[in-house]
Amino acid sequence: MASDTRPSGMDTESVSPTIHEGDGDDVNSQFEREAYGPAPSEKDWDEFEVVISKDDPAHPQTWSRVKRWYLTGMGGLLVLNATFASSIPTGQIPALEKYFHFGDEVATLMISLFVAGYCVGPLAWGPLSEQFGRKPIFIAAFFPYMCFQVGCALSKNTASILVFRFLGGVFAACPLANAGALMSDIWDAGTRGKALAIFTLAPFAGPALAPLCSGWMAVAGVSWRWVFWVLTLFSGACLVLIIFTVPETYLPVLAVKRARQKRKETGDDRYWAPLERNTQKLGPRIRTTLGRPFKVLFREPMLMALTVYMSFVYGCIYLLFEAYPIVFTEGHHFNEGVSGLMFLPIFFGGVTGVVIYLAIFNPRYERKMAQYAPQPVPPEARLEVAMWASPLFAISFFWFGWTSYPTINYWAPMMAGYTLGWAVVWIFLPLFNYIIDAYLFVAASALSSNTVFRSMFGAGFPLFATQMYNTLNPRWASTLLGFIALLLGPIPFVLYRYGATLRLKSKYAPSKPVLPKEPVMGEDAA
Repeated sequence: MASDTRPSGMDTESVSPTIHEGDGDDVNSQFEREAYGPAPSEKDWDEFEVVISKDDPAHPQTWSRVKRWYLTGMGGLLVLNATFASSIPTGQIPALEKYFHFGDEVATLMISLFVAGYCVGPLAWGPLSEQFGRKPIFIAAFFPYMCFQVGCALSKNTASILVFRFLGGVFAACPLANAGALMSDIWDAGTRGKALAIFTLAPFAGPALAPLCSGWMAVAGVSWRWVFWVLTLFSGACLVLIIFTVPETYLPVLAVKRARQKRKETGDDRYWAPLERNTQKLGPRIRTTLGRPFKVLFREPMLMALTVYMSFVYGCIYLLFEAYPIVFTEGHHFNEGVSGLMFLPIFFGGVTGVVIYLAIFNPRYERKMAQYAPQPVPPEARLEVAMWASPLFAISFFWFGWTSYPTINYWAPMMAGYTLGWAVVWIFLPLFNYIIDAYLFVAASALSSNTVFRSMFGAGFPLFATQMYNTLNPRWASTLLGFIALLLGPIPFVLYRYGATLRLKSKYAPSKPVLPKEPVMGEDAA
């Protein structure tokens, strides 16, 4: 029989969508009904509608903590796989240039085209996971991704390896779009902060660790082809783990499976799940699926502002793969292996950021949960960490730039990466949480559009980085980036102050501001 269900840990009133009079296409209403069905008091309530209540053992948020932490680790591993693959050619660039007889600009495309694939993949992977579930999409993406790594390893000409790199990026984008949505499936708002804190390391650990790996492979004389064989083995192992250890976590799809089971057990065809009643034809469904991320993005000023800021930060990370060789390989005359070591402080800075977040900021958020109970904490509470990080990110570039002289000890510019990694995690972690909290029912689509534009910056920045650093020199090139970071830095502050007002006007943000509780946020922030 049916039972009333709403998102775990959230009051029914607080997740009611902002209904615009005369608007019959409210996405919030559509997604809430698909996921949870109408309430028993509503006109369309049907006792044969199958929904999964929040205390049901089948509900992902009721699974054991060990299982959910394993899935969190798996989500991080899949993202690590994708981002590790994006930058791993860095250490083997000289060998690739020698074999394929191309120059530095084409070598940069080895990274940029892979990241450009992230612009295409999320258009499908995020919305498709909202139609067919997380697991089938992970499997459908990872098998071709593994095959394209084989293609790279066996490439004999420039065109083939560049095409395989791009296609590999398209399919590697799946965990970037869906792993965050998987986190929202299995964790409530209180614990999700801890899970995402650890998970957020993966997108930045991969790019930081991959040049170290490929650099020492080059120093050891290992063929560049083994870089891609390593990626093949890594992606193949992840595919096996997905197939045998990752269950479906998307609640509407789980309800469909239960409805099918009930029809089979009882022989009564009247049992149904909300997602099964989606009778949209294939063509309109594809248009809806591919268009939804942009529809959400361009109708939401909050999401647009966050996407611009996160895209700039993401682009700066990939720009460093061109800037670091100029400063350390050319300026300090390090080999590929030692130059790869220069990326390690970025990773350690990220680890520091996560540890401090878990020790200080997450407990503060849990106290706010108690203060706001039974209402959810407004998403703006997530932004406090980003307000600390935005000036730190800008300072890191000034630091890196003005210590990049070859006459200054390499420890000075290298340690700028430590604060940079710290700031990047403190920017992305709260902003990911904010997007998930603010756009609960369309979180995968919101994250997909965010990923597309971030990836455009990640693909584009390396293409002009070498010319910019050679023309302006590392000091002024880094200073320019620092000033742009200062210009964009107020975005978290503005959303912290005005985000609640913007959400009142939003068509996609399900949580209304909890007006009586706003003074509590102000007191904590003071």
